[in-house]
Amino acid sequence: MTVVNRPQPPQPLSSKSPYNTIPSRFRGIIPSEQFPAEKGRYVLYFNAVCPWAQRTVIVRILKGLEDIVELVEVDARDPVHGWYFSGLRGPKCDPTYGFRWLKELYLTADRNYSGRVTIPVLWDKQHGTVVNNESADIVRILISGFDHLLPEQQHETNKGPAALLPYNLQSEIDELNSWVYDTVNNGVYKIGFATSQTAYDEHIAKLFQSLDRLEHHLSQPEHRPYLFGRYMTEADILLYPTIIRFDAAYYTLFKCNIKMIRRDYPRLHDWVRHLYWCEGTETNGGAFKRSTHFEVIKKGYASVTGGNGVVPAGPIPHIMPL
Repeated sequence: MTVVNRPQPPQPLSSKSPYNTIPSRFRGIIPSEQFPAEKGRYVLYFNAVCPWAQRTVIVRILKGLEDIVELVEVDARDPVHGWYFSGLRGPKCDPTYGFRWLKELYLTADRNYSGRVTIPVLWDKQHGTVVNNESADIVRILISGFDHLLPEQQHETNKGPAALLPYNLQSEIDELNSWVYDTVNNGVYKIGFATSQTAYDEHIAKLFQSLDRLEHHLSQPEHRPYLFGRYMTEADILLYPTIIRFDAAYYTLFKCNIKMIRRDYPRLHDWVRHLYWCEGTETNGGAFKRSTHFEVIKKGYASVTGGNGVVPAGPIPHIMPL
């Protein structure tokens, strides 16, 4: 598809952090009348640094959607103009339209769009529009939205207690996801980009209270080896990107330095290592490890937190062996 009048580079972004969460503008669902589930129709745009994007990439691998939903990395970010394709890790331009700037996609979806340009983005090539740019929505879309294109044993409705969002646990999963999102997933950003000592002190206290709570949660026999027992659920997927970045990025670069996961939270440490190192069928050959790139993560966070982009050397190793 060719777009004749390409927009100019986007206007400056309003937030200091390109990775923090903000209200999403596009909230379409797959499958729906507008967006039916079809092979090869949709593209998932991501960046390897971003934890919100990683959760969607993990589900894409877990569900075996590699041949159904295309994956494209937007691998660079200009401090003024935002996300763009540099060719260093991903393509030099968008494979569908030839765009260089991610905002050009947003303006293709809505020529009057003036909001933030965020990732992940789930894109519909047929209608030329954004389906959804809310990571939690995209996770749930990928969990079951394409099941009819998969073998029957991979349908969530046929997995019983091994479903990623089992019916009997959904309210408990939603409740845990809610406070984890506020105080852990987003909490590290409230700390890392705090503009006053009062705000920093408030949010760092909440973060470590929640990490203590998670450590206690995992001490219960019914909450091992995963957050809700024997089988992995959506809750594990949503928490993992924050915990795997904690010692390598948030502890140093975001000043979340009261405790480390590897040193002070033995159960969380066991949990995150189990997810990272597992390459069995439950992770479809290592969905968590394959989507985690420590050097890229550290370099990305160093570039947005001051310090002239100097990347911390540690921790060594980035993740401990089992």
